[in-house]
Amino acid sequence: MTHQLHPSVGRDVVELLAEHGFDGMAQVMQELINECMLLERQAHLGVGPYQRGEARNGRANGFKPKRLKTRVGELELSIPQVRDSDFYPSALEKGSRTERALTNALAEMYVQGVSTRKVTKIVEELCGCEVSSSDVSRAAAMLDEELEQWRNQPIGQMKYLIVDARYEKIREGGCIVEYAVLVAIGVDPEGHRRVLGVSVSMSEAESHWREFFKSLIERGLHGVELISSDAHAGMAEARKACFAGVPWQRCQFHLMNNALSHVPKHVDSGEVMEDIKSVFDAADADAAQEQLGRVVRKHQASAPKLATWMEANLPEGLTVFRLPVSHRKRMRTTNMLERLNRELKRRTRVATLFPNEASLLRLVTAILMEQSEEWETGKRYVTFETK
Repeated sequence: MTHQLHPSVGRDVVELLAEHGFDGMAQVMQELINECMLLERQAHLGVGPYQRGEARNGRANGFKPKRLKTRVGELELSIPQVRDSDFYPSALEKGSRTERALTNALAEMYVQGVSTRKVTKIVEELCGCEVSSSDVSRAAAMLDEELEQWRNQPIGQMKYLIVDARYEKIREGGCIVEYAVLVAIGVDPEGHRRVLGVSVSMSEAESHWREFFKSLIERGLHGVELISSDAHAGMAEARKACFAGVPWQRCQFHLMNNALSHVPKHVDSGEVMEDIKSVFDAADADAAQEQLGRVVRKHQASAPKLATWMEANLPEGLTVFRLPVSHRKRMRTTNMLERLNRELKRRTRVATLFPNEASLLRLVTAILMEQSEEWETGKRYVTFETK
Protein backbone atom coordinates (compact mmCIF):
# COMPACT_ATOMS: atom_id res chain seq x y z
CA MET A 1 0.00 0.00 0.00
CA THR A 2 1.44 3.39 -1.02
CA HIS A 3 0.87 6.36 1.27
CA GLN A 4 1.21 9.96 0.13
CA LEU A 5 0.67 13.30 1.80
CA HIS A 6 -2.77 14.70 1.13
CA PRO A 7 -2.61 17.48 -1.53
CA SER A 8 -4.20 19.95 0.92
CA VAL A 9 -1.26 19.47 3.29
CA GLY A 10 1.19 20.41 0.56
CA ARG A 11 -0.85 23.51 -0.25
CA ASP A 12 -1.00 24.47 3.43
CA VAL A 13 2.78 24.17 3.74
CA VAL A 14 3.41 26.31 0.68
CA GLU A 15 0.91 28.93 1.85
CA LEU A 16 2.45 29.08 5.33
CA LEU A 17 5.95 29.56 3.94
CA ALA A 18 4.74 32.11 1.39
CA GLU A 19 2.92 34.11 4.06
CA HIS A 20 5.36 33.87 6.98
CA GLY A 21 8.67 32.77 5.44
CA PHE A 22 10.90 30.85 7.84
CA ASP A 23 9.05 32.43 10.76
CA GLY A 24 6.26 30.00 9.95
CA MET A 25 8.55 26.95 10.05
CA ALA A 26 7.07 25.74 13.33
CA GLN A 27 3.60 25.58 11.78
CA VAL A 28 5.02 23.85 8.72
CA MET A 29 6.72 21.21 10.85
CA GLN A 30 3.56 20.78 12.88
CA GLU A 31 1.45 20.17 9.77
CA LEU A 32 3.94 17.73 8.26
CA ILE A 33 4.56 15.70 11.43
CA ASN A 34 0.85 15.40 12.17
CA GLU A 35 0.15 14.21 8.63
CA CYS A 36 3.08 11.77 8.65
CA MET A 37 1.86 10.27 11.92
CA LEU A 38 -1.57 9.75 10.40
CA LEU A 39 -0.02 7.96 7.43
CA GLU A 40 2.06 5.79 9.75
CA ARG A 41 -1.03 4.79 11.73
CA GLN A 42 -2.82 3.97 8.49
CA ALA A 43 0.10 1.76 7.42
CA HIS A 44 0.08 0.07 10.84
CA LEU A 45 -3.65 -0.66 10.64
CA GLY A 46 -3.28 -2.10 7.15
CA VAL A 47 -6.41 -0.42 5.79
CA GLY A 48 -7.42 3.08 4.85
CA PRO A 49 -9.91 5.29 6.71
CA TYR A 50 -13.43 3.75 6.93
CA GLN A 51 -12.23 0.59 5.16
CA ARG A 52 -12.75 -3.01 6.22
CA GLY A 53 -10.34 -5.87 5.77
CA GLU A 54 -9.22 -9.17 7.26
CA ALA A 55 -5.66 -7.87 7.59
CA ARG A 56 -6.71 -4.99 9.86
CA ASN A 57 -4.24 -4.61 12.73
CA GLY A 58 -6.30 -2.82 15.39
CA ARG A 59 -8.61 0.17 15.27
CA ALA A 60 -8.01 3.89 15.32
CA ASN A 61 -8.70 5.37 18.74
CA GLY A 62 -8.54 9.13 18.44
CA PHE A 63 -5.60 11.36 19.26
CA LYS A 64 -3.46 12.37 22.22
CA PRO A 65 -2.18 15.96 22.38
CA LYS A 66 1.56 16.50 22.89
CA ARG A 67 3.76 19.58 22.98
CA LEU A 68 7.23 19.13 21.52
CA LYS A 69 9.99 21.69 22.01
CA THR A 70 12.21 21.95 18.93
CA ARG A 71 14.73 24.30 17.35
CA VAL A 72 11.99 26.00 15.33
CA GLY A 73 9.66 26.49 18.30
CA GLU A 74 7.05 24.59 20.28
CA LEU A 75 4.85 22.25 18.23
CA GLU A 76 1.27 21.25 19.09
CA LEU A 77 1.05 17.66 17.92
CA SER A 78 -1.86 15.24 17.76
CA ILE A 79 -0.49 11.72 18.26
CA PRO A 80 -2.73 9.07 16.61
CA GLN A 81 -3.79 6.29 18.99
CA VAL A 82 -4.57 2.65 18.18
CA ARG A 83 -6.86 0.55 20.37
CA ASP A 84 -5.26 -2.56 21.95
CA SER A 85 -1.85 -1.78 20.48
CA ASP A 86 1.48 -0.30 21.57
CA PHE A 87 1.66 1.71 18.33
CA TYR A 88 3.67 4.93 18.59
CA PRO A 89 4.85 7.01 15.61
CA SER A 90 8.50 6.11 15.03
CA ALA A 91 9.23 9.29 13.08
CA LEU A 92 8.31 11.42 16.09
CA GLU A 93 10.41 9.35 18.49
CA LYS A 94 13.45 9.22 16.26
CA GLY A 95 13.27 12.87 15.35
CA SER A 96 13.05 14.05 18.94
CA ARG A 97 15.73 11.89 20.59
CA THR A 98 18.73 13.99 19.65
CA GLU A 99 16.69 17.13 20.23
CA ARG A 100 16.12 16.07 23.84
CA ALA A 101 19.74 15.04 24.30
CA LEU A 102 21.06 18.39 23.08
CA THR A 103 18.53 20.27 25.21
CA ASN A 104 19.52 18.22 28.25
CA ALA A 105 23.24 18.78 27.74
CA LEU A 106 22.80 22.52 27.42
CA ALA A 107 20.27 22.75 30.23
CA GLU A 108 22.60 20.89 32.59
CA MET A 109 25.24 23.50 31.84
CA TYR A 110 22.73 26.21 32.65
CA VAL A 111 21.74 24.55 35.95
CA GLN A 112 25.39 24.11 37.00
CA GLY A 113 26.27 27.71 36.22
CA VAL A 114 28.56 27.17 33.24
CA SER A 115 28.61 30.31 31.06
CA THR A 116 25.04 31.12 32.14
CA ARG A 117 24.32 33.97 29.74
CA LYS A 118 25.79 32.21 26.72
CA VAL A 119 24.12 28.86 27.42
CA THR A 120 20.72 30.42 28.12
CA LYS A 121 20.90 32.20 24.78
CA ILE A 122 21.83 28.95 22.99
CA VAL A 123 18.97 27.05 24.62
CA GLU A 124 16.49 29.73 23.59
CA GLU A 125 17.81 29.74 20.02
CA LEU A 126 17.74 25.97 19.70
CA CYS A 127 14.51 25.24 21.52
CA GLY A 128 12.53 28.43 21.24
CA CYS A 129 11.79 28.27 24.97
CA GLU A 130 13.37 28.09 28.41
CA VAL A 131 14.14 24.74 30.04
CA SER A 132 13.77 24.29 33.79
CA SER A 133 15.92 22.03 35.96
CA SER A 134 12.90 19.84 36.80
CA ASP A 135 12.18 19.39 33.07
CA VAL A 136 15.77 18.31 32.57
CA SER A 137 15.71 15.80 35.44
CA ARG A 138 12.55 14.09 34.21
CA ALA A 139 13.59 13.99 30.57
CA ALA A 140 17.16 12.92 31.32
CA ALA A 141 16.03 9.96 33.44
CA MET A 142 13.86 8.62 30.61
CA LEU A 143 16.42 9.32 27.92
CA ASP A 144 19.34 7.84 29.85
CA GLU A 145 17.48 4.57 30.31
CA GLU A 146 16.79 4.31 26.57
CA LEU A 147 20.37 5.17 25.59
CA GLU A 148 21.84 2.78 28.17
CA GLN A 149 19.78 -0.06 26.72
CA TRP A 150 21.07 0.75 23.24
CA ARG A 151 24.70 0.87 24.40
CA ASN A 152 24.31 -2.58 25.96
CA GLN A 153 22.33 -4.35 23.23
CA PRO A 154 23.73 -7.65 21.88
CA ILE A 155 26.10 -7.35 18.91
CA GLY A 156 26.70 -10.72 17.23
CA GLN A 157 28.94 -11.45 14.24
CA MET A 158 30.69 -8.57 12.50
CA LYS A 159 32.95 -9.11 9.49
CA TYR A 160 34.76 -5.78 9.74
CA LEU A 161 35.48 -3.47 12.66
CA ILE A 162 36.41 0.23 12.34
CA VAL A 163 37.50 2.17 15.44
CA ASP A 164 38.61 5.72 16.14
CA ALA A 165 38.44 8.46 18.78
CA ARG A 166 37.97 12.21 19.08
CA TYR A 167 38.12 14.63 21.98
CA GLU A 168 35.61 16.87 23.76
CA LYS A 169 36.03 19.34 26.62
CA ILE A 170 34.51 18.65 30.04
CA ARG A 171 34.56 20.80 33.17
CA GLU A 172 36.07 18.78 36.00
CA GLY A 173 37.00 20.09 39.45
CA GLY A 174 37.09 23.68 38.26
CA CYS A 175 39.37 22.80 35.32
CA ILE A 176 38.74 22.17 31.62
CA VAL A 177 39.75 18.62 30.68
CA GLU A 178 39.71 16.92 27.29
CA TYR A 179 38.06 13.48 27.28
CA ALA A 180 38.29 10.88 24.52
CA VAL A 181 35.12 9.66 22.80
CA LEU A 182 35.86 6.11 21.62
CA VAL A 183 33.63 4.83 18.80
CA ALA A 184 33.38 1.42 17.11
CA ILE A 185 31.54 0.66 13.85
CA GLY A 186 30.91 -2.82 12.49
CA VAL A 187 29.94 -4.26 9.12
CA ASP A 188 27.71 -7.32 9.53
CA PRO A 189 27.57 -10.43 7.29
CA GLU A 190 24.74 -8.84 5.28
CA GLY A 191 26.98 -5.86 4.50
CA HIS A 192 25.18 -3.26 6.63
CA ARG A 193 27.00 -0.81 8.87
CA ARG A 194 26.15 -0.46 12.53
CA VAL A 195 27.51 1.65 15.38
CA LEU A 196 28.53 -1.01 17.92
CA GLY A 197 29.48 1.11 20.87
CA VAL A 198 30.67 4.41 22.31
CA SER A 199 32.61 5.23 25.45
CA VAL A 200 33.79 8.44 27.11
CA SER A 201 37.26 7.94 28.63
CA MET A 202 39.94 10.09 30.19
CA SER A 203 42.31 9.34 27.31
CA GLU A 204 43.23 6.87 24.56
CA ALA A 205 45.48 4.94 26.90
CA GLU A 206 45.75 1.19 26.38
CA SER A 207 43.68 0.46 29.49
CA HIS A 208 40.72 2.50 28.22
CA TRP A 209 40.78 0.95 24.74
CA ARG A 210 41.11 -2.52 26.29
CA GLU A 211 38.09 -1.92 28.52
CA PHE A 212 36.11 -0.67 25.52
CA PHE A 213 37.05 -3.67 23.35
CA LYS A 214 36.23 -6.09 26.18
CA SER A 215 32.78 -4.54 26.54
CA LEU A 216 32.11 -5.19 22.84
CA ILE A 217 33.23 -8.81 23.15
CA GLU A 218 31.11 -9.32 26.28
CA ARG A 219 28.09 -8.14 24.28
CA GLY A 220 28.70 -10.91 21.76
CA LEU A 221 31.02 -9.38 19.14
CA HIS A 222 32.69 -12.22 17.23
CA GLY A 223 33.79 -13.30 13.76
CA VAL A 224 35.84 -10.15 13.03
CA GLU A 225 37.98 -10.68 9.89
CA LEU A 226 39.59 -7.22 9.65
CA ILE A 227 40.11 -4.22 11.92
CA SER A 228 40.70 -0.78 10.41
CA SER A 229 42.10 2.03 12.55
CA ASP A 230 44.88 4.55 13.03
CA ALA A 231 48.16 3.50 14.67
CA HIS A 232 47.64 4.98 18.12
CA ALA A 233 49.91 3.08 20.52
CA GLY A 234 47.27 2.53 23.21
CA MET A 235 44.74 1.25 20.71
CA ALA A 236 47.32 -1.04 19.10
CA GLU A 237 48.22 -2.76 22.37
CA ALA A 238 44.56 -3.21 23.33
CA ARG A 239 43.73 -4.53 19.86
CA LYS A 240 46.48 -7.14 20.04
CA ALA A 241 45.31 -8.26 23.48
CA CYS A 242 41.58 -8.46 22.67
CA PHE A 243 41.64 -9.44 18.98
CA ALA A 244 44.77 -11.57 18.71
CA GLY A 245 45.30 -12.90 15.20
CA VAL A 246 42.77 -10.59 13.52
CA PRO A 247 44.37 -8.81 10.51
CA TRP A 248 44.81 -5.07 10.96
CA GLN A 249 44.51 -2.41 8.26
CA ARG A 250 46.25 0.85 9.13
CA CYS A 251 44.28 3.77 7.72
CA GLN A 252 45.94 4.83 4.47
CA PHE A 253 44.75 8.42 4.84
CA HIS A 254 46.43 8.74 8.24
CA LEU A 255 49.55 7.03 6.88
CA MET A 256 49.90 9.65 4.15
CA ASN A 257 49.48 12.44 6.69
CA ASN A 258 52.05 10.79 8.98
CA ALA A 259 54.49 10.59 6.07
CA LEU A 260 54.49 14.38 5.68
CA SER A 261 56.29 14.79 9.01
CA HIS A 262 59.19 12.69 7.62
CA VAL A 263 59.62 14.60 4.35
CA PRO A 264 62.72 16.85 4.46
CA LYS A 265 62.38 20.44 3.26
CA HIS A 266 64.44 19.88 0.10
CA VAL A 267 62.07 17.11 -1.10
CA ASP A 268 58.79 17.82 -2.92
CA SER A 269 56.08 16.62 -0.52
CA GLY A 270 53.52 16.48 -3.35
CA GLU A 271 55.72 14.04 -5.25
CA VAL A 272 56.10 11.89 -2.13
CA MET A 273 52.32 11.77 -1.69
CA GLU A 274 51.89 10.65 -5.31
CA ASP A 275 54.52 7.95 -4.81
CA ILE A 276 52.76 6.59 -1.72
CA LYS A 277 49.41 6.76 -3.50
CA SER A 278 50.85 4.67 -6.34
CA VAL A 279 51.61 1.94 -3.80
CA PHE A 280 48.12 2.00 -2.32
CA ASP A 281 46.48 2.04 -5.77
CA ALA A 282 48.30 -1.03 -7.01
CA ALA A 283 46.28 -3.83 -8.62
CA ASP A 284 47.09 -6.44 -5.98
CA ALA A 285 49.34 -7.20 -2.99
CA ASP A 286 52.33 -8.35 -5.08
CA ALA A 287 52.18 -5.27 -7.27
CA ALA A 288 51.93 -3.06 -4.18
CA GLN A 289 55.04 -4.64 -2.63
CA GLU A 290 56.98 -4.21 -5.88
CA GLN A 291 55.94 -0.56 -6.17
CA LEU A 292 56.83 0.04 -2.53
CA GLY A 293 60.34 -1.27 -3.23
CA ARG A 294 60.71 1.12 -6.17
CA VAL A 295 59.48 4.09 -4.12
CA VAL A 296 61.85 3.29 -1.23
CA ARG A 297 64.84 3.02 -3.61
CA LYS A 298 63.84 6.29 -5.28
CA HIS A 299 64.08 8.28 -2.05
CA GLN A 300 66.93 6.33 -0.41
CA ALA A 301 69.66 8.76 -1.44
CA SER A 302 67.87 12.12 -1.07
CA ALA A 303 65.74 11.29 2.00
CA PRO A 304 67.09 8.18 3.77
CA LYS A 305 65.01 8.65 6.94
CA LEU A 306 61.84 9.00 4.86
CA ALA A 307 62.72 5.87 2.89
CA THR A 308 63.32 3.91 6.10
CA TRP A 309 60.01 5.12 7.54
CA MET A 310 58.08 4.15 4.38
CA GLU A 311 59.67 0.70 4.29
CA ALA A 312 58.67 0.06 7.93
CA ASN A 313 55.20 1.64 7.98
CA LEU A 314 53.55 1.51 4.54
CA PRO A 315 53.13 -2.30 4.59
CA GLU A 316 50.67 -1.82 7.47
CA GLY A 317 48.39 -0.10 4.96
CA LEU A 318 48.41 -3.02 2.52
CA THR A 319 46.41 -5.57 4.55
CA VAL A 320 43.28 -4.49 2.68
CA PHE A 321 44.52 -6.40 -0.39
CA ARG A 322 43.30 -9.56 1.37
CA LEU A 323 39.73 -8.39 0.85
CA PRO A 324 37.57 -8.66 -2.28
CA VAL A 325 38.34 -5.88 -4.77
CA SER A 326 34.91 -4.29 -4.24
CA HIS A 327 35.58 -3.97 -0.48
CA ARG A 328 39.05 -2.43 -0.61
CA LYS A 329 38.07 1.17 -1.27
CA ARG A 330 35.60 1.06 1.62
CA MET A 331 37.97 -0.50 4.15
CA ARG A 332 41.38 0.93 3.32
CA THR A 333 40.76 4.04 5.43
CA THR A 334 38.71 5.05 8.44
CA ASN A 335 37.20 7.92 6.44
CA MET A 336 33.67 6.66 7.05
CA LEU A 337 34.20 7.00 10.78
CA GLU A 338 36.03 10.30 10.29
CA ARG A 339 32.91 11.67 8.57
CA LEU A 340 30.82 10.47 11.48
CA ASN A 341 33.21 12.20 13.90
CA ARG A 342 32.83 15.43 11.95
CA GLU A 343 29.07 15.13 12.36
CA LEU A 344 29.56 14.63 16.10
CA LYS A 345 31.74 17.73 16.19
CA ARG A 346 29.15 19.75 14.29
CA ARG A 347 26.52 18.83 16.86
CA THR A 348 28.67 19.08 20.00
CA ARG A 349 30.44 22.35 19.21
CA VAL A 350 27.19 24.21 19.96
CA ALA A 351 27.64 23.24 23.60
CA THR A 352 31.39 24.06 23.54
CA LEU A 353 31.86 22.69 27.06
CA PHE A 354 30.15 19.83 28.86
CA PRO A 355 29.56 19.89 32.65
CA ASN A 356 30.30 16.17 33.12
CA GLU A 357 30.91 12.84 31.39
CA ALA A 358 27.24 11.84 31.54
CA SER A 359 26.16 14.92 29.61
CA LEU A 360 28.70 14.27 26.84
CA LEU A 361 27.92 10.56 26.68
CA ARG A 362 24.18 11.27 26.46
CA LEU A 363 24.51 13.55 23.45
CA VAL A 364 27.00 11.48 21.43
CA THR A 365 25.03 8.29 22.11
CA ALA A 366 21.82 9.87 20.84
CA ILE A 367 23.53 11.05 17.64
CA LEU A 368 25.21 7.69 17.03
CA MET A 369 22.01 5.78 17.77
CA GLU A 370 20.11 7.69 15.10
CA GLN A 371 22.93 7.25 12.56
CA SER A 372 23.12 3.52 13.27
CA GLU A 373 19.38 3.09 12.78
CA GLU A 374 19.65 4.86 9.43
CA TRP A 375 22.51 2.62 8.31
CA GLU A 376 20.82 -0.61 9.39
CA THR A 377 17.69 0.14 7.36
CA GLY A 378 19.50 1.67 4.38
CA LYS A 379 21.63 0.33 1.54
CA ARG A 380 24.37 -2.22 2.09
CA TYR A 381 27.83 -0.76 2.62
CA VAL A 382 29.46 -3.80 0.99
CA THR A 383 28.16 -7.02 -0.55
CA PHE A 384 29.44 -10.41 0.56
CA GLU A 385 29.31 -13.25 -1.93
CA THR A 386 27.19 -16.18 -0.82
CA LYS A 387 28.72 -19.60 -1.28
